[in-house]
Amino acid sequence: ARLLGFSMTVQKPGFTLMRYTRKFTADGLPCVLTYRASMMQTTTTLAICDVEHAHDVVPSSGAGSARNHQLSARLPSGKRLDVEAGYNSWINIGIAARLDGVLVHESHPGKPIEMPATARKMMGVSDGSADSAYDMAKLEKNKVPIIVDLATGLLFFIIAKLSDLTTAALIGAGIGLALAAAQRIWKVDLLGGLASFGIIMLLISAALAWYYQDEDMVKLRSTIVGLIGAAAFLTDGLFGGRWLGRGMARYIAFSDIREGRIAIAMGLVGLSMAGANWVALKLLSTDGWLFYTTFVDIFLTMGLVMVAINWSRQPVRAT
Repeated sequence: ARLLGFSMTVQKPGFTLMRYTRKFTADGLPCVLTYRASMMQTTTTLAICDVEHAHDVVPSSGAGSARNHQLSARLPSGKRLDVEAGYNSWINIGIAARLDGVLVHESHPGKPIEMPATARKMMGVSDGSADSAYDMAKLEKNKVPIIVDLATGLLFFIIAKLSDLTTAALIGAGIGLALAAAQRIWKVDLLGGLASFGIIMLLISAALAWYYQDEDMVKLRSTIVGLIGAAAFLTDGLFGGRWLGRGMARYIAFSDIREGRIAIAMGLVGLSMAGANWVALKLLSTDGWLFYTTFVDIFLTMGLVMVAINWSRQPVRAT
């Protein structure tokens, strides 16, 4: 690896969660900056005329995680190209390129390349210092169950589009049972800390779909199952979060999660999303609801979960 002319050791990037490409021209030469984000680090590479000239690595957590990437290269003309790259919002990155200190390209003119303060807080960085409670290794450890969750959700969407919602629900339950069996046979964690609870919810969902054989009921099952799940989380939370709260904490990259609080918070999230699903099925067509439940409600859930995580980390006040 080369960064400003000196060598550095680069870790393996791991599974890429997000990938961005920014193309620009400098001194008449085509340039491409590629930005890859994984659970453990972000990596940028700068290619000029399809030849890699520099790259930089930033950890995904800790004090250094909020800094922007800095890449430099000497062009054939002798001019020095400096490129700065980093997040300028929760979901997008920006770059700025300079030739001998003169700005020649901005991907987002006038917008600073700076990670939002709320994002820095979630990444365990506050005012430039690391949050000792932040533990990204927890997510790395659970990356297989997380990928399985995403893959099964996408599979449900594809099957529902090719057949119907009832078939998708039944196949989803079958896949869940198969994964649970595979987990026991090969001793590989495929379903995470909430495996048993997830299988129970899948079976309830499949039973509703099979018994009613009605697409409207299949859509309503998300609300019904959501209410059942919310009740389970809230009950567990009242008893200190010893089961669901503890399992949920495995997915969260903080070591100071209070299991009772996260169980109660996730119960409230479940109630909110069950209500949102009910509104969606009443107002949208089947295709509209399917799009909502696969691609929209995940972002709503993520926002609520961030609030839940923040609350679950707050110290319990003495009474």
